[in-house]
Amino acid sequence: MFKYGVLKFLQESQPKKWEKIATIHGADVDNRVISRLVKEMELRGSLDVLRKGFTDYGVKFQMAYLKPVSGLNPDAYKLYQSNSLKVFRQVYYSNTNKNSVDIVLSLNGVPVATIEVKNQFTGQDTSNAKRQYNTTRDSKELLFAFKKRALVHFAVDQDEVFMTTKVDGTKTRWLPFNKGYNNGKGNPPNPKGYRTSYLWEEILTKDSWMEIIHQFVHLQTEEFEIEGRTIRKEKLIFPRFHQLDAVREIGADVLAKGAGTNYLVQHSAGSGKSNTIAWLAYRLSSLHDTLDNRLFDSVIVVTDRKVLDQQLQNTIYQFEHKSGVVQKIDKDSQQLAQALGYGSNIIITTLQKFPFVIDKVGDLPDRKYAVIIDEAHSSQGGEASKKMKEVLAVKSLEDAQAEDDSNDYTDEDYIREQIERSATIRGQHGNISFFAFTATPKYKTLKVFGYTDKDGKPKPFHLYAMRQAIEEEFILDVLENYTTYELYFKLNKAIEEDPQLNKKKASKAIGRFVSLHPHNLAQKSEIIIEHFRQIVAKKLGGRAKAMVVTGSRLHAKRYYEEFNRYIKVKGYQHNIKILVAFSGKVIDDNFPDGVSEPELTGFGEKELPKIFDKEEYKILIVADKYQTGFDQPLLHTMYVDKKLSGVKAVQTLSRVNRTYPGKEDTFVLDFANDRQTILDSFQPYYEITTIKEDAEPNHLYDLKTKLDEFQVYWYSEIDAFANIYFNPITKLNSARDQKKLYALTDPAVDRFKAIDEEEKRDEFKKMLRTWTNLYAFLSQIMPFADADLEKFYAYAKLLQTRLPKRDLAESLQLTDEVALEYYRLQKIAEGAIGLDKDANGELSGTLEAGLKRPKDEEAKLSEIINVLNDRFGTEFEEADRLFFDQIETELMQDETLQSQAKVNKIDTFKYAFEDLFLTKLIDRMDQNQDIFEKILEDKAFGDLVKEIMMKSIYSRMNGVVG
Repeated sequence: MFKYGVLKFLQESQPKKWEKIATIHGADVDNRVISRLVKEMELRGSLDVLRKGFTDYGVKFQMAYLKPVSGLNPDAYKLYQSNSLKVFRQVYYSNTNKNSVDIVLSLNGVPVATIEVKNQFTGQDTSNAKRQYNTTRDSKELLFAFKKRALVHFAVDQDEVFMTTKVDGTKTRWLPFNKGYNNGKGNPPNPKGYRTSYLWEEILTKDSWMEIIHQFVHLQTEEFEIEGRTIRKEKLIFPRFHQLDAVREIGADVLAKGAGTNYLVQHSAGSGKSNTIAWLAYRLSSLHDTLDNRLFDSVIVVTDRKVLDQQLQNTIYQFEHKSGVVQKIDKDSQQLAQALGYGSNIIITTLQKFPFVIDKVGDLPDRKYAVIIDEAHSSQGGEASKKMKEVLAVKSLEDAQAEDDSNDYTDEDYIREQIERSATIRGQHGNISFFAFTATPKYKTLKVFGYTDKDGKPKPFHLYAMRQAIEEEFILDVLENYTTYELYFKLNKAIEEDPQLNKKKASKAIGRFVSLHPHNLAQKSEIIIEHFRQIVAKKLGGRAKAMVVTGSRLHAKRYYEEFNRYIKVKGYQHNIKILVAFSGKVIDDNFPDGVSEPELTGFGEKELPKIFDKEEYKILIVADKYQTGFDQPLLHTMYVDKKLSGVKAVQTLSRVNRTYPGKEDTFVLDFANDRQTILDSFQPYYEITTIKEDAEPNHLYDLKTKLDEFQVYWYSEIDAFANIYFNPITKLNSARDQKKLYALTDPAVDRFKAIDEEEKRDEFKKMLRTWTNLYAFLSQIMPFADADLEKFYAYAKLLQTRLPKRDLAESLQLTDEVALEYYRLQKIAEGAIGLDKDANGELSGTLEAGLKRPKDEEAKLSEIINVLNDRFGTEFEEADRLFFDQIETELMQDETLQSQAKVNKIDTFKYAFEDLFLTKLIDRMDQNQDIFEKILEDKAFGDLVKEIMMKSIYSRMNGVVG
């Protein structure tokens, strides 16, 4: 920290307290106070100390002063003015080296942000700044230690801004902090200067920065009970630009207009709506008019997100250090009526109680209310839809679909109607302001809640478009690989009949199903299951899941039976388990009294999402259920056998758009809809011009021939690259293996740079990008068995990231080592790489290069999956090794653990190892929930994992050779 800045602030802003502490400490007062502050920051973190101050020998000091909500208290405003914000250039932060950071921002002597600034004219941009943080900014240095000093770190150039709250080597997660441009990523042109000037002109100004620190930044904590101990996983949340902008713009407009105005916030999936709602709720609850009166007596948050109430409570507690600011309504309407009557600051309730909220606040005209409606997560096939869908005996699937279509009325429709009805008569409710959050507003929602632009069209008050979320990589583009059945059939026939593609096939023909036209469920079932087995099942390191969307509840029930019949006949039951979801009971010939979802699956309706999380459950069949508000990031593929259009199409297909390590793409196979209908449905929310064009398999070879002619890459380099990249013992997140891949792509980069004509360089890049996109698409249709194509694809993907870029927008990122590992594993699992081991002798040399011979314990660790499966009857696969490998790698790299291994016997080393092992386990819990839960829930299982790994690591750290 900046010691003298701290002392100056304390002495000038709190002179009486300083005089008191100086009397206690005497001549050593400066050092004693700084020492106490450092200790408090070590224990609580800099954010908490800045907000709540610290106490030394009973003297309580404030470390920052919040701006008062009004100017009625001149003393409070004077204290706010005493805050000292400073900018320091080229700060040398280390005692062990000469490294420096471009800019450090401080508040009252405490560092709160660091910035690396790059100039594109010198050939550097934000990617260089991010790499600098990832590789040379050590989190052991106090300035970069998580939550202990700087709260956020920025990578900035003339065009873009990125941020992170945790510098963590190659695992550092960078988020864009950009305004967006044309509803996409980046920033708009600035006729007066840099595109990124808003950062210092708007965000880093005194009032803005103080508000961010006091009312936005917060520490999000998850707690886990492990072996009687509570372990916490912490994440520091700094607002993304659109979140900050939405809360500020809404707050300013409400302050200007008062209660009685409605607002529509159209924020895409992946926008962080939960945090935006929490910040907005707090902002609205603290708004005061010029007479210092609260603008709203209560803020009511209407949502079905189960975690939002606790999140709101924890977040606002950090802002105010007060309990009871948020009141959750979890009992009955009487509890809600009391909360409204007492004027509780923030009330959180469910969508189902919404009509009562409206009726009640209408009876209290002297009070003013802000009602925030989170309609993105409506309940999943709940009571409203059950009431609308009585048990009906229908004679055919066509009748069932017609019946379900006519009764296609869900909770979401019901809630929308209630919202719109209440808002339409808002003239009678001038005491209520509605704030509706949705990713997919219908026209009527826009009409009721939106504002009218100069052309008379309704618009959302604030927009974070789907296109921007996709381009900023918060969600995936579900239309990138959208395929109708006709196209799927056509491509399969083309591939099957193409001798060029067949010449190196190790597998049999595509399969009998390519010649089927899907007239009935049996044929479609065969197509879906075989496609899932051959293509989807190997994605995400073998963890990918799929959803089948059916036309009616009867369709869902019969699909479920047909899937299980086919799986049993084929003997697939050990690899694929199926679930089905629909509301109510369905009558069919074999169930004349009707059958429900729990009766078919054996699981209660509320259990199903958690059951589907389990590794063995691969496909979920649904009928008007789990098509909205269902978040399963392992969903990769969707099979659609239902007519979809408009909002329903967008919401349904968006179930597969969640990001996950190693999830590079999604796939939709649609039996029922045409491309134009889907395109028209997405257009209002998506900002696209077309769905990907029809593909021609032979075009792969035509493009490849043209790429070869540039002579940028050599086949010997691609073969050597593949021998390392696809080698199961290669660790892509280790410097040793990474540098080999860099070395093998360096020659191609140099040859590319040597091409004289810029037009030729652009042509090569465009052609290479087209080839990789086409190959990625076609590999969703069939399991390629052409080793040369697979090698080239892996090589080309990484080469693309290394070629010089004229336009930042053309950057294709594949830098997450975890994603690379998953991708490599899925390709190995496909068996698509028939490496020619005897062709040039490179593979055998690579296998041993730089590696010690495995020791006994290392050999045991390398077979940990087999040991666990044999001992406990689990069904972990080869791909699950990744989870253990990554934990092992991180433990091996820990310097403290290394020193403890060298000075302790293994029995003593065990205690240090177990603490760190649990920390690493929680850090990676999201990557393999199945193993994580097994380790926690089964003590014998967990103990064996720890024992095997501990012995291996102890031996390796001490250089013991078996």
